Amino acid sequence: MSLASHYATSHCAISFELFPPKTEAGLNSLCENVARLTKFGPSFFTCTYGAGGSTQGTTLDVLRRVREITDLPVASHLTCVNATVSQLEDYLAKAKSQQTDYIVALRGDPPKGTERFEAVEGGLCYANELVELIRAKFNDFGIAVAGYPEVHQEAPDEKTDLENLKRKVDAGADVVITQLFYNNDDYYRFRDRCVAAGITVPIVPGILPVTNFKQALRIASMCKANIPESLQQAMNEHDDADHQFKTGVEHARKQTIDLIEQGAPGIHYYVLNKSDAAAALLDGLSW
Repeated sequence: MSLASHYATSHCAISFELFPPKTEAGLNSLCENVARLTKFGPSFFTCTYGAGGSTQGTTLDVLRRVREITDLPVASHLTCVNATVSQLEDYLAKAKSQQTDYIVALRGDPPKGTERFEAVEGGLCYANELVELIRAKFNDFGIAVAGYPEVHQEAPDEKTDLENLKRKVDAGADVVITQLFYNNDDYYRFRDRCVAAGITVPIVPGILPVTNFKQALRIASMCKANIPESLQQAMNEHDDADHQFKTGVEHARKQTIDLIEQGAPGIHYYVLNKSDAAAALLDGLSW
């Protein structure tokens, strides 16, 4: 099934993002959570990898296990960080041989300890170049790229950021999956700007439920996502874990319901290898 076809119906497609665990116990826990999340009818799962490609092999192992558990399509993240074109092609060939269906094509964040991204000799500088490489050499893959409702942290302005996104789409991306956000109006404004710019592929919102406020602040600061004052106040009313979990899940549930009602083609959930928050917010919803 093609990546774009998941969003070609009136059904709101959902997907879940995982990351490679560091231990065997973590992998077993991930597999248990994947089995639980499968009950909500996701269209596919994605898996990231560590900075600089440090867990690429584990990413493919995770995706292989996910396929065994769910028989659903799977997507591997791939970045340009510390990789030559030859190394990227080797990874894509390996991913294809292991029946990976889709690629989430990203430039990637600058390596730890550096302030700006620099391509290695023989590597790529931008995500649109990675999309072009995949389309030229591995055209069977469906391709997702990243979009930023609140503007990429390195972009000087909205216009430049949107031009960069259009280059990725014009290079052959099938869908755009957004960075996390906590105010749906940010997504709606971004979607409207994409349409006005001639971007016609599905713009899929990305949601990360806030279940630990300190962790959410750290993650949001990394991608310059704004946490609304009302949510901050609600989270800080009580400092216990149960209150923060319930408050964050309820906010994400309201986001989800509103996105469905406003015609979002799908929703991509950043689940951090857990299932409790996603299960709580999705339970009983009609798609």
